[in-house]
Amino acid sequence: MRYLSTRGGIAPLSFTEAVMMGLATDGGLLLPESIPTVTQQTLASWQGLPYPRLAFEVISRFADDIPAADLRDLIDRSYATFTHPEVTPLVAVGDLQIMELFHGPTLAFKDVALQFLGNVFEYLLKKSGARMNILGATSGDTGSAAIYGVRGKERINIFILHPHKRVSPIQELQMTTVTDPNVFNLAIRGTFDDGQAIVKAIFNDIPFKKRHQLGAVNSINWCRILAQVVYYVYAALKITGQGRATTVDFSVPTGNFGDIFAGYVARRLLPEGTIGRLVLATNDNNLLTRFVQNGDYSLGTVVQTISPSMDIQVASNFERYLYYLHDEDPARTKEAMERFAQNGSLRFATDEQARIQTDFAAESASEEETLATITAIHRQHGYVLDPHTAVGVKAAQSHGRAGVPMVCLATAHPAKFGEAVRKAIGRDPEIPASVADLDQRESRCQVLDAEVAAVKEFLKQKAL
Repeated sequence: MRYLSTRGGIAPLSFTEAVMMGLATDGGLLLPESIPTVTQQTLASWQGLPYPRLAFEVISRFADDIPAADLRDLIDRSYATFTHPEVTPLVAVGDLQIMELFHGPTLAFKDVALQFLGNVFEYLLKKSGARMNILGATSGDTGSAAIYGVRGKERINIFILHPHKRVSPIQELQMTTVTDPNVFNLAIRGTFDDGQAIVKAIFNDIPFKKRHQLGAVNSINWCRILAQVVYYVYAALKITGQGRATTVDFSVPTGNFGDIFAGYVARRLLPEGTIGRLVLATNDNNLLTRFVQNGDYSLGTVVQTISPSMDIQVASNFERYLYYLHDEDPARTKEAMERFAQNGSLRFATDEQARIQTDFAAESASEEETLATITAIHRQHGYVLDPHTAVGVKAAQSHGRAGVPMVCLATAHPAKFGEAVRKAIGRDPEIPASVADLDQRESRCQVLDAEVAAVKEFLKQKAL
C-alpha cells in the first residue's frame, strides 16, 4: 500500500513513512493510493472476532510494511489499556445504539487511535534509532489522549497546545497533571483554530520540521483515521450479525471532520450498503453542517459552547474529503485549499452539492437542544450523555430511518463535562476513579501568546 498527498507534491510513501511524515511536505494530507475493499464473504468471516483481532484484519490491509506478528503485538498492547472487554461496546438506548468510545485511559474516543499511534511511533523509532518531537493542538480530548499515548516513552517528547481556559476543567487537568519529563503542555491565549494554525505553520516550515524531527498526532496523521475506521466495522458487524438489518446508519458529532471521515473510509471499505447514512452533527459552530446542507464552506467566528471539542471553524480533515469530491484530482484540491486560505470561503456547484448530500446528512444542535437531549434521554432511559454525544443523538433523532439501526458515537464520558450534565439532569455524573483526584495532583503548564514565534522558541529550547 502506497500513500499520496492530496496536493500531489510528493513521491509515494509506505505506511510507516506516512505515519512518520504526518502532514505531507507539500502542505497536503496523506491518503492511500486506493481504498481496499472486502467481499461479503470476508466480512462474514470477521463476524464474532474480538476487537483487537478485527483491528488487525482492517489495519493490515492499509499497513503492509509492518510484520504481521509485530502489528498484532502493537494492537494487542494498545487495547489492553481499555477497561471494557469489547473496547467500544454498543448499548441500546431506546431505538438508538450508543457506541461507547470512552473506555480508554482518558475517557474519550481519541484513545482508540492514540494508544495505537503512540505504540507505532515507539516501535518505529526504536527500529530506526531516531528521535521525535510530537507537536499537536487540541480542542480538548486529543491532547490528553496523545499525552497518555506517549508519556514516558523513549525517544519521544510531546508538545500539546490547548486554548487557555477554553477546555473543560477535567480536560485541562488530564493534560496538565501528566508531569513525565517528556510531556510539555502549552496553553495559548486564543482558540483551538489559532493553535491548529500555529501547528500547521510550523509543520509547513520544512527546514524547521526536519531540524527538530517533528511528528504529528492530530487527525492530520493518517494512522489516527485508520484506527478509527475499525470501530465502524465493529459496530456494523455486531448489528448485522444479530440479523436485525443489513444496513447500519451512524450519527457522528464532529468538529475536525476526522471521525466522520473514518466512517466514509469504512463505508468504502465494506461491501456496498453495509454502512448507509452518515449523519454529521455539529454544535453552534456549524461550518460543516452549512457545507453539507448548502455547499457553503466559509469561516465564521468560533462560539464557545458546552461541547468544546467541537468549537472549531477550520476542519483539519476536510481536505481529505475534498480530494475525493474532486475525483482524486490533486491539482483541483490544491487550488481549492489555496483559495480557502486566501478568502476563508469555498462554494460548491449544484452537482457537487448533490454528491455531498449523497455522502452525508447534517444537523446542528443549539445549546438549548443539547441540554434538552441530555435531560430527555436521562429521564426516559436513565442513560447519561456527555454534551458532544448529545449533539449526535439530537441529529440522529432528526435523520433516523424506519427499519435501519442508528449507531450514535459516544465520544466522551459524561464526567468530563460535569457542569453541563449537572445543568441538564440536576446532579453530577458518576466520576470514574481514574479522574476522581485530578485536582489534587501536581500540575504543570506553560501559558504562551498564540504566536508561531513563541511556540517555535519554546520548541527550540525543549526539543530532543
